[in-house]
Amino acid sequence: MRKVFNITLMAMLVAATATAQQEKGIIGSSNWLNNWTEFKPQNTEYNETNQILYGKITTNTTLLKKNTYLLQGPVYVTNNAVLTIEPGTVIKGDYETNGALIITKGAQIIANGNETDPIVFTSNRPQRKPGDWGGLIILGDAPINKFGGTSSIAFELDPSQTIYGGTNPMANSGIMRFLRIEFAGKKIKGYKDYNALSLAGVGNKTVIENVMCSFPQGNAFEILGGDMTVKNMVSLRSSGDDFRFTQGAQVKMDNSLAVRHSYYSGATRSRCLNVTSYDKKEEADFSKGLTNVVATNCTLVNTTDNLAQDLASGLVKESVFIADNASLALKRSVISGFSPAVILDDEIKMDNANLKRIKFEQMYFNNCKGNIFVENSTNNEDLEDYYGNPQFSNLYEHTPNQEMFIDIKAKTPDFRVKIGKITASK
Repeated sequence: MRKVFNITLMAMLVAATATAQQEKGIIGSSNWLNNWTEFKPQNTEYNETNQILYGKITTNTTLLKKNTYLLQGPVYVTNNAVLTIEPGTVIKGDYETNGALIITKGAQIIANGNETDPIVFTSNRPQRKPGDWGGLIILGDAPINKFGGTSSIAFELDPSQTIYGGTNPMANSGIMRFLRIEFAGKKIKGYKDYNALSLAGVGNKTVIENVMCSFPQGNAFEILGGDMTVKNMVSLRSSGDDFRFTQGAQVKMDNSLAVRHSYYSGATRSRCLNVTSYDKKEEADFSKGLTNVVATNCTLVNTTDNLAQDLASGLVKESVFIADNASLALKRSVISGFSPAVILDDEIKMDNANLKRIKFEQMYFNNCKGNIFVENSTNNEDLEDYYGNPQFSNLYEHTPNQEMFIDIKAKTPDFRVKIGKITASK
């Protein structure tokens, strides 16, 4: 009996050790990217559109899987209406009219796909490219830190229909689960690019998980204020930022992935995480919350084929940027293949108060040309000493991506860290 007990105990210890070894970066007992993601969306064929959406949706409406829809121009869900989208439904954004879907404040989207039948927003062009159409915009009445407590999305849209912000952190804008957004981010003359998914003043009763933004011309995810928890988010080859947080956003992000490539980044600096508290300091109300992001078990990776060459030519930039008056706690995460891993705004004073709100703990910094720097400074010895303190359990390594991750060349890649790679690191 004792022998059986010992064998069982040993098996439990092995399983526990394996789990502990795999705790950094995205995690899961299996590859949770399977079935619902698409890493080569330009090769995916969809049915021709047979239904057109345009103007305003003012009553509760359901989009059916049997149809393929076209967003002709900006389509507004208004009047507190609920737009329900069946699993497996495909919605295409029109290139010529800058198709976009806007869920206005008080309305809801119930886009509750499933793993084997995700909901897809994509381009209507035969040869799909980044920036073909607008994107998906969700507007809520959770707090933002701009003066007056409200603001409006630009993008040459109807300003009366794009107001967001309020006083309700528990606002509910609906459900987005197992959903893909492809080739969004249209450039609007006189404005910046659309984002693939804009979440503005969205409250914490909104469910946002398993959402993938692929090949956007602008940012993949832009979170403007609000209070939310998101998980299993995927950004693939964004020209802009993968995740941008501003206007006092209060966000918890878990088990999420940003996959960059040197040749897909925009001409201006684009980051995996761009954490700021305001666009213009004079517009910020400092009596209200500043941006605070807690990100756990995230993988931020540059998949360029020749990292050394791209580093030497200056094509690779930083992975994370933190602006003055913003907070980030990044824990149990992987940053691989950037130059450097992190840059802090040069307005940030390196004192105890600021170091307490900029946390890097149990990190795996891999293949980065430098780790943590202050902007416009080449001397980071103090930061290296601080974040290299054993109490933070940060690891530093130079391992090729192909050896570090389980399988990044598969049709559906597996970006979980190979068991044993972390424990072998210094």
